[in-house]
Amino acid sequence: MTIKGKGTFYITAGYNMDWFTKSDMHFKDTKTASYDFTIYDVKARDRSGLNKDFFRTNILIPQYSFRIGYWFNNNKNTGIEINYDHAKYVVINDQTVRMKGTINNEYFDKDTVLNPRFVSFEHTNGANYCMANVMKRCTLLHSKNEKHWLSAVAKGGIGFVLPRTESRIVGRHRNDRYHVAGYIAGVDVGLRYDFARYFFLEQSGKGCFANYTNVLLKQEGRARHHFFSMEYIFTLGFQFPAKWSKNISAR
Repeated sequence: MTIKGKGTFYITAGYNMDWFTKSDMHFKDTKTASYDFTIYDVKARDRSGLNKDFFRTNILIPQYSFRIGYWFNNNKNTGIEINYDHAKYVVINDQTVRMKGTINNEYFDKDTVLNPRFVSFEHTNGANYCMANVMKRCTLLHSKNEKHWLSAVAKGGIGFVLPRTESRIVGRHRNDRYHVAGYIAGVDVGLRYDFARYFFLEQSGKGCFANYTNVLLKQEGRARHHFFSMEYIFTLGFQFPAKWSKNISAR
């Protein structure tokens, strides 16, 4: 129930699943120069936590998603949104990759197997996408009593990545702290079903480019890599008008 011309706020919470392209990863000790090398075409996977143990797990352990948004008017066809996706990025152990660079002043250019004695790397406390989006909405079906509404929603935006990384590089282990480590840009297209006026379900596919330019490693070590990712996101939301009214205006 809104006054004509006023907007609508909403909040959502849910979960996500992710897929990543291969990534070239560069590791460098910026203090002692004991290592400076790149591994190529590295494969990684997510760790969604959406399995048979889901209902016995802390709700913040699986890959979760939050959104806060605002539709500008009663038509709810244009808006803005802040979103946060807790995605996990795990480099797959025991894969063979090409490695080029130096370790303890010795140059290498060869195939090697990734394992914790050499390199293990994961953003498992989050690859963590933080984005600001603009949104456009298109109605597909809308009941006369306004209790049911199916629409397509498109979003596009930019933001930053906020990882907490656990790594072991040439035997040096670090469980990192949260920090801004790069930037992200992406688009999101999905379906939204509004019901009972104040609630809605939304599922979408999100494609994005994430560039981690400054990941912290042990002591003065730094890593950088980038990749494209695809997310499947499903959330439950609650919406409320910017100003309440006894009159119900048409959408």
